[in-house]
Amino acid sequence: MTGTIEEHLRSIVGNEHVRAASAADVVAGVQPSLIVEPGNEKELASVLRFSNEMGLAVIPRGGGTKMGWGNPPARADVILSTARLNKIIEHVWADLTVTVEAGCTFQKLQEALAQHGQRLALDPLWPEQATIGGVLSTNDSGALRLRFGALRDLIIGITLALPDGTLASSGGKVVKNVAGYDLPKLATGAYGTLCVITRAIFRLHPLPRNSRSFSVLAGSVEETHRLMHAVQDSQLAHTALQARFEASFAPVADVLFEGSEAGLAAQESQFRSIAHPASVSEANPTVWNARQELWNSSESSAIAKISILPGDIAKTIRAIENTAGLHRFHWKAAVQATGVGWLRVDGAPEVLHAVLTKLRAEIESTGGSLVILHRPAQMPPFDAWGEVGDALSLMRAVKQQLDPAGTLNPGRFVGGI
Repeated sequence: MTGTIEEHLRSIVGNEHVRAASAADVVAGVQPSLIVEPGNEKELASVLRFSNEMGLAVIPRGGGTKMGWGNPPARADVILSTARLNKIIEHVWADLTVTVEAGCTFQKLQEALAQHGQRLALDPLWPEQATIGGVLSTNDSGALRLRFGALRDLIIGITLALPDGTLASSGGKVVKNVAGYDLPKLATGAYGTLCVITRAIFRLHPLPRNSRSFSVLAGSVEETHRLMHAVQDSQLAHTALQARFEASFAPVADVLFEGSEAGLAAQESQFRSIAHPASVSEANPTVWNARQELWNSSESSAIAKISILPGDIAKTIRAIENTAGLHRFHWKAAVQATGVGWLRVDGAPEVLHAVLTKLRAEIESTGGSLVILHRPAQMPPFDAWGEVGDALSLMRAVKQQLDPAGTLNPGRFVGGI
């Protein structure tokens, strides 16, 4: 990268906030040139506008926990870091809302909210490192989604920087509206390909007085699925419900209740009645780390997010088992009652490629999806996203409207967007 470009970036953010990228900054095998850390929204927008004018490819980065998700970028020149945009701007505890900058870590936000007995009802991966902007960009939500909804249900306002340097806001506490787009929903899950999130406003929920988790050994895959359906179809006020599956092990279902002690006792009694005659035991809260534990020692593994109809859970797990029988690989999965799950497959790179190809075809045939979040470097090329159907033309039109030069995360999203 030319000295003139680097000098101009330094003039925007200061000399100490621009540095050469190292091997540790590689993005899915692609080496960027510079790391730039703006100190506020205006600096970030200026960096983005200049990069766009100079034809540079910009890769937004928060805590860096999910930089391997999606396809490798077609090119990478500048890592645009939100590390210095890390403030909690306003917590209106009486209204149950919070405004927070994109570079604030999730754990820092939760600790501040807890001082007023509140929380952002979300459980993303690696909360001590993951930033608000990264969580939004990758649409990373876990087991609490069952009770409180997805990120798109929790975010009520957003401010973002477009490639041309425009700072736009939408939703709660509006600074400026951009007609025609619901910006919070548009930016959530877009993998930083349309804009760079600079701040967000969320609706909050009270911290629970008490919580208790229970695990059930229901026996077979089908019995576990039936139990999940029975719980969902009951009057139980459960907060989370998941099933854990693993090759050569009996499946386990987990349920989480929150509330008063009297309420929890009533919930437990009803749950035991629904689960009878299966064995029910009180569980350690760590059972809700099941999807994060899939990432432990994942160098020789592939990890995928699957989205299926809740009624297809047993069918999908049986398909995984049958494929494992053919290719002889080890696998484990954590699946929420919503039909969203995470699958880890261990094996040689060529085996992983064959297995994921087969499983994706089976899941897509029933209207589901399989998205690759992690794969070994030695694995043959494999598109992270799979089939997206008729929506691709619309997604490309939105990309063309907001980022016509392909400045942000080029090639990382669906269809090479």
